[in-house]
Amino acid sequence: MKVEKTLQELGLELPEPSKPVGSYVPWVISGNLLFISGTIPSRNGVPQAGKFGDSLKLEDTEELGKIVALTLIANIKDAIKDLDKVKRIVKIEGFVNSTPDFIDQPKVINGVSNLLVKIFGEKGKHSRIATGVNSLPLGAAIEVSAIIEIEKLLNKNH
Repeated sequence: MKVEKTLQELGLELPEPSKPVGSYVPWVISGNLLFISGTIPSRNGVPQAGKFGDSLKLEDTEELGKIVALTLIANIKDAIKDLDKVKRIVKIEGFVNSTPDFIDQPKVINGVSNLLVKIFGEKGKHSRIATGVNSLPLGAAIEVSAIIEIEKLLNKNH
């Protein structure tokens, strides 16, 4: 349980896994790939809303990124049970609720990327997209989905 130990050493706790707010599932496994649906920052079930370039500033990115990264990891654990079965975070897709003149979307998503690398080490380094959007579900500040390569699972019910 190396990943769990790293989380503990960093003083981080995983939140509850995401619950769908529409007609989809929070994750799907196909072969050795785990696809995590869009994840938004939420505290105690309350979405962290806002728009970068308006109500949110770059200083808010670290905390929002941390919340999303930990929720992504909670979803990974929900899907495969053992976080040490992650072979690689392959890609994350970050959507940033922002004004038309806001151009620092990559800096916003760095909050997610940096924590994934801190927790998973080399396995956490990934490709990604960071794009600005006019609106996100529930007014969320950011939304992130992920593709993760995992070890082959023996139990096909995951």
